[in-house]
Amino acid sequence: MSIRKKESVRLQAYAKVNLALNITGKRGDGYHELRTVFQTISLHDTLDISITRSQDPSVQWMTCSDPELQGKENLVLRAIRAISPEIGFEGSLVVHLEKRIPVARGLGGGSSDAAAALIGMLRLTNMELPLPRLMEIAASLGADVPFFLFGGRALAVNRGDEIYPMEDGPKRTIVVVSPTGIGVSTKDAYGWLAPELTRLTKPNRIWTFCALCWSRQETVSNDFEGPVFSRHPRLREIRDGLLKRGAANAALAGSGSAVFGVFRNPAQARRAARAFPEDSVFVAETLSREKYGRAMGWSPAG
Repeated sequence: MSIRKKESVRLQAYAKVNLALNITGKRGDGYHELRTVFQTISLHDTLDISITRSQDPSVQWMTCSDPELQGKENLVLRAIRAISPEIGFEGSLVVHLEKRIPVARGLGGGSSDAAAALIGMLRLTNMELPLPRLMEIAASLGADVPFFLFGGRALAVNRGDEIYPMEDGPKRTIVVVSPTGIGVSTKDAYGWLAPELTRLTKPNRIWTFCALCWSRQETVSNDFEGPVFSRHPRLREIRDGLLKRGAANAALAGSGSAVFGVFRNPAQARRAARAFPEDSVFVAETLSREKYGRAMGWSPAG
């Protein structure tokens, strides 16, 4: 491998929201067919990767601010194990993940951490991989992971792993409310949605969806809201509360349970955030693809 130019790297792993999320049906491989628009936001975890002088090249130590995420199957370690043979890395590492993105709330924190680990290993070793191969490795770790190689705003189809970067929209302030005591399993959310998928009698929504994607409208939508809100009415109350307090739009984040509001006025967003004192609330902003790339110190173009 090439001479290392770094002994350590630090990356910010950013969260995402889905500005639109349509589930069009179940695929033959058991996954669901998606049409979604991802948008990165400034809420982030922090990942540190350092080369150590251990005599055992297989050693990889990982610590995390959330002890429950320190197991060997953490997505960060899986990403490092997946990319190391591709770039010829055989050294030992110390890894620390500082979590800030709420876990299992539909904000893509684990997927973003994995993508940051892939990018971090390329930066650490001064190596490159062809983008198609890097995308394959990312997709093997999770359907959302390829998106976080790009950031900004992007259309995702198939399982959500086929990515088409889009024109960035105007910068907006995002208020994320992660409700206390409510968790939604992605598997459960798909199960709740399944009866609705089999009953669909409306025209194919892909044409409406594509028109939304490529317009400058700021409408948000999420097919999970119906079944999830019916089982967790408080999430609907949070969405409606954000709208009442000035959000231009608000929606469930992914399959939940976080809810986000889009604000054009940052001061109004900060006031709205104070209305949910019992929950974890974050005020962030949308990140353009250019700003995302600068923050990561890397871009798919090299």
